[in-house]
Formats: sequence, C-alpha cells, structure tokens
Amino acid sequence: MSKLIKNFTIISISLILLIFVTGLSVLWVYSNKIPDYKFLKNYKPPVSSKVYSGNGTLVADFSREKRVFVPYETIPQNVIESFLSAEDKNFFSHPGVDAKGVARAVINNISNIKNQKRLEGASTITQQVAKNFLLSNEVSFNRKIKEAILAFRIERALNKQRILELYLNQIYLGGGAYGVGAASLEYFDKSIKDLNYSEAALLAALPKAPSRYNPYKNIKLAKFRRDLVLKNLYDNNYISFKEYQKYRNQKIQLKKKQKVFLEDAQYFIEDIRKKTIKDLSSDSVYKQGLVINTPIDLELQNFATKSLRDGLISYDKRQGWRGPILNIKNYNKNWADNLEKYKLEKSINWKLAIIKDVKNYSAIIETHDLETGTISYNDILWTKKDLNDLLKIGDVVYVEKLNDNFYSLKQLPLVNGGIVVMDPYSGRVLAMSGGFSFKLSEFNRSTQAFRQPGSAFKPFVYALALENDYTPSTLVLDAPLVLDQGEDLKLWKPENYGKKFYGPSTLRSGLEKSRNLMTVRIAQDLGLDRIVNFSKNLGIYDNPDELLSISLGSAETTLLKLTSGYSAFVNGGKLVTPIIIDRIQDSEGKTIMNNDLRRCSNCNEISYLGKNYPEIKDNYKQIFSPQTAYQMTSILEGVVQRGTGKKLRDLNLNIGGKTGTTNKNTDTWFIGFSSNLVVGVYVGSDNPKPLGKKETGAKTALPIFKDFMSKAVKKSEARPFKVPENILMMVVDSKTGEKVNFASKNTIIENYKKKDILNLSGVNVGLNKLNINNTLKFY
Repeated sequence: MSKLIKNFTIISISLILLIFVTGLSVLWVYSNKIPDYKFLKNYKPPVSSKVYSGNGTLVADFSREKRVFVPYETIPQNVIESFLSAEDKNFFSHPGVDAKGVARAVINNISNIKNQKRLEGASTITQQVAKNFLLSNEVSFNRKIKEAILAFRIERALNKQRILELYLNQIYLGGGAYGVGAASLEYFDKSIKDLNYSEAALLAALPKAPSRYNPYKNIKLAKFRRDLVLKNLYDNNYISFKEYQKYRNQKIQLKKKQKVFLEDAQYFIEDIRKKTIKDLSSDSVYKQGLVINTPIDLELQNFATKSLRDGLISYDKRQGWRGPILNIKNYNKNWADNLEKYKLEKSINWKLAIIKDVKNYSAIIETHDLETGTISYNDILWTKKDLNDLLKIGDVVYVEKLNDNFYSLKQLPLVNGGIVVMDPYSGRVLAMSGGFSFKLSEFNRSTQAFRQPGSAFKPFVYALALENDYTPSTLVLDAPLVLDQGEDLKLWKPENYGKKFYGPSTLRSGLEKSRNLMTVRIAQDLGLDRIVNFSKNLGIYDNPDELLSISLGSAETTLLKLTSGYSAFVNGGKLVTPIIIDRIQDSEGKTIMNNDLRRCSNCNEISYLGKNYPEIKDNYKQIFSPQTAYQMTSILEGVVQRGTGKKLRDLNLNIGGKTGTTNKNTDTWFIGFSSNLVVGVYVGSDNPKPLGKKETGAKTALPIFKDFMSKAVKKSEARPFKVPENILMMVVDSKTGEKVNFASKNTIIENYKKKDILNLSGVNVGLNKLNINNTLKFY
C-alpha cells in the first residue's frame, strides 16, 4: 500500500513538473514572439479632424474611420457600467485573464459542442485590447495564448482606467463608428454625457456582432441584445428592478447625425482638405484630430450655391432641349436599379423619372422612388418643342416636383461655372461653389479653372492709370488702332464690342462702357512692364505673356484670384490673400496655424477696467493709394448706373462691378461688390467653346450676381463707400469731364485727388469751365 502511494506521489510530482516545464516552455516560446505592447502607455488613436463654419457649426470631418477620442475622466459611469456588464463584469478584479470566466466557458462549451451550438468565448476587456491593438482576428490556439500573455503584461504596465479608455475608444460599434464617442453621434446624434442607461446599453450590445445587432438594419434583434445588457446591469446591481423595467420597455429612438449644408459647401470643403494636407500632412488631417476653423458663412453659402445653379439652368434653357438621359425599351419596375451614377445631390431636389405615356398636352411619369406624376405642357414651353417630338415612352429624364403630382422637366446644364464671396478687408472667403454638382464633377471652377477674364481685368489698367497722373476726366481717343506685337507675331487690330468708335471720351466712360480701344491706348501709354508687374503684385497673374492684349484680359487666371484683386478697390488699395482657413488647432487646443494678419497694437497696455479700446491694425501691403481705390469704386458704381452693369440698378443698392466677356463669348464674368462684400461669378465650358450669340457677361454671369445680392445684402447693409482724405468732388459733364455750375441730365459728381487739382498751374477751381487734365490723350 505504501509502495502504491509512493508511486502515485512520484507520478503526480512528475506530471506537475512536466506541466510546469511545459507551461514555462510555452510561455518562453510565445513570449519571444509577442509584439511590443509598451507603446499603449502613450498611444493616441487616430481621430478625425473637424471642420467648423464661421459661427462654429460642424460642417465636415476628415477621417478614414469615424472616431471621437473621449478621455476616461469624461466617460459617464452608465456607459462604463453597461460595457462591463456586457463584456467583462470582473474587469476591476482579475489580473488580465478571468479564471472564473474561462472555467465557465469550458463547461458551457462542452454542452455547446454536443448540441452543435456556437462556442462561447471568455476574453476579458484586457484581452480584447491585446487583440485589437497587437494581434489579428485569426481564430487559433496560438493567438489565444499570445492574447493571454499580453493581457497579463498589459495589466502590469497600465492601470485599469487606461486599459478601459483604450478599449472604449478603439472598439468597433458598427456603422463605420469606432469608439463610444463616435457611436453615440452615429446612433443618437448626441454626446455620450447625455446618454441614458437604455442608450448606453444599446452601444454595449454592439461589440459582440456590430453588423448583426446594428439597429438601423435590425431593430428587433438590437432591442433583444440591448435588453440582455439591461438584465446584466440589474444583476450586477447597477440599476434597480424598477429602472430595469422602465428602460426595457423603452423603444429604441435613433437619430442620424445631421450634416449642415454639407452638399452645398462640398467644393469649399474639398479645397480646405487639400490645403490642410498640403500645409501639414495627410496623417495630421486623418489621424491627429485637428480643429479647423473656417470663414464659411452657411447662409451665404446656401445663397451662392442656389444662385449659381439657377443661373446655369437659365442659360441652358435658352439653348433648348438636347434630349433624354437615355431610353429604356421594355422597361420593368426595377428600371432605376442601375442608374445610381445619374442621381444628384439632395439639395438640387431633382429626381430621375421614366416616361410611361405621352399625350397631346401632358406626359405621365414614374420617379425613381416610385411616385407617379404628370409633366404638363406649360412646363416644357422652354424646350420650344411639342410633347410628341420631345419625349418618348421609356425616356429617362430629370424632373422637379412642383405641387401635388405635377412635375417640371429638367436637364443638366452643359456649361458650368463658379461663384466666390469674400470679405474685402480680410480676404476671408465666406462662400464658394465650383460647379453645378460636386457629385458629377469635383473640378472646382472657382480655384482650378484658368480662364481669360476679358474685360473684367480692365479696372486694373484704369487703376494703374489713376496712379500715374490720369484722372477720371482725362480724355482718351476712341478710334481704330493697329499694333505691331513683335517679331513673328501678327499685327493686332483691337475692336470695341459692336465695332463702333466714339472719339475723345473720358477715362470714366472708357471703363463704364468697356471700350477696348481706349483701354489699349491707356496700356500703351503706361507701358507693358507696369501693367504686368501691377497684376503680379495684386496676385492676379503669376507669369503672364508680355503682350499688350493683356490689358483686355487675354492672360489666364482663376475666379478666386480675380475676385481677390477686386477687394483692393473696396478696402483702400490693400492686398489681401484669399483665406479659406482661419485657424487650425491640434487635439489639445494648441494653435498651429492662424491666418489672421491683424494685430492689437495696445492690448498689453489696456486694463479691462479702463476706458481705452483695443487698436486693431493690419499689415496688408498697400498696392495703390486709398484715393485711387475710391475713384475706382466710384467708376465701377458708374458701370452699374450707366454702363454694362445697368441691369443691377433696380436692386437700389450701393454696389459697383464689371462685366467680362472673352472672344466669341467663350468665357463670361461679373465681379461686383458692396461696401462689405466682393462677389465673383464665372460661367463657361470645361472644354472652352462659344456660349452663343449675345451670351455676354451681362447676360450670363451678371444675373447670378444679381440673384445672390438680392438675397444676401439688405439695403441697410450696403452702406455708401467710405471717402478717404484728400478727395475733392465736383459736378462735371459726364461726356467731356468739364466742370459745370448746375446739375443736368448729363452731369455727374466726379472725384479727384487733391494733388491733381493743386498741380494744375494757372487753373482756378472756381472758373466756369474746367477740364481737370486739360490735355487730350491722343495716340
């Protein structure tokens, strides 16, 4: 008997030693193969960068995955308790691996194997952290051993709070959301601090199978799983039985995160994304949780986008109907299944529709969302065709709902364009759209399309003239002109629009009426070098061809650059650079980029109890004098009152601006301004070609500007332009520029620099007749 006991003891000790040695060997082998876990101590998960409008509204985020990092200290207790109840109730007591949980899983899995059920896991939260950060999703014995070893080591290196913080910010919770912060926004559109137990339990129900329990896909299954978590919360004494019943009886109330005007601002947002990546890096944008403050004004952005779209549609209607998108013969109820690429942004409010029947005065349609309606004859008058010639059964077209079951026929404009709205004093871009539909084309016509500005460039030639001893009343000859442009170049014979000549005319008239010949003569007198350098200093051109035709806008630029140049007329002759990003901060609130060039000169000396006010000064470069800027503002107001922009008169606003039309009406422009806004509009084709006879800037681009200003600017906001020092005003004849003693139909109030009056030797301002320059510019 004693021998038997002795043998049993020897065998037992041997087995224990064998198991111990085997265990040590396994640990030694796997310990040398596990990845480094020490980085978790300082690990920061990739966090999306947020883009905010000028008033602080979230308009976009840049991320490869939806994630909002939430520090442990700010995670509500009900969220923590819900996840502990769902995933690891012994988290705060086990050393990384839950022995009780493993034992329970082994026992349960014996039964599961017999009954061919899914095996039960026993991974703790620490093990899940090890798997999510350091291992793959491979289902194997090797991975489970590594996971357990890592869990023990992570527990020694990190405290429980840090481990839980990593887990709750890394776990995938469906719908593209990683972490509890992003999931709270994805499912409830609220901060996690506002979640109740019912909502927190739903989030905690998701890690087990995020796609299967996604409430957007299967709300019954999601509720079933949520109720299990609520039961665990009750069993673990986190909530009372009364609370358990209350939350269990609550329906799941989902609310999708709303994106404010995201579609309307997509061109703007894409430029912000590209610039941030260029100035910083791709990793900074997609991983470091930047806070990007922008000057976007959502109301102005909405106005700008709609005005541009409406203007492009109006032009397109004048060109007539081109035909349906396609025709589907023998169509069935699933006719719209393969037409996703034709669907537009929701903000455009157009639907795809198929023609089911065509009658004499109406057409019966079915939309892609299975609504039935009618296109009446009155809504196709713009096509200039009869219904039977216009539409056929099976045609797929765009329609817009009018009222009840009536729809209007639509077609995508062939032309495109852009609109830019800026603050002329700071250069902040308040609104921008680069085309009809970002979904159809991401090419931004406001910032990427280099086109000839035509007559929209002329104001800069006239501003340079005023800087060089011209006055608004200087007489310039409007007559035929032939110029030699240089070796191997043809003789150039510029012409006025309409091919007429008007003889000696004032400089003001030359710009108000957009006279080409007068502009070329002025440019010839000033010299090509001056004009080229002037345009470079204003940031309009980089390296233009040095040809005299540049004075008529023959060199190429973008709408944004040209609009920025016009800002100098409003702000007193200062150079401002377009700003699409105000400030960028990192995830901890540190400013890493600030585009505000203004500085407070006396802020260090001011007490908040004192009576002195901060003095805000800018360091913008002075390109031309404030007096020249005001004279140009006045002349460009004259363009609206008497010249090519007179269609704007009925707005009854203090505004100025200039049209632009290139050869053969290929590209058209209107750049205009009030006392606090400058707005640029461009209309043209992506593959440049004539827009059509009489399709000038005044007919295509100007109406877009007019529509925008009518919505965006109130009369009380369009204040008169500020008159600088050393400007003298007098009543003159608008045709001759001579001083008159009484107002009449042909008289205007003209603005002169004080030095121009004083430099006129022997001339008395009080004389009955006065020509301010008293010399004719004949060439």
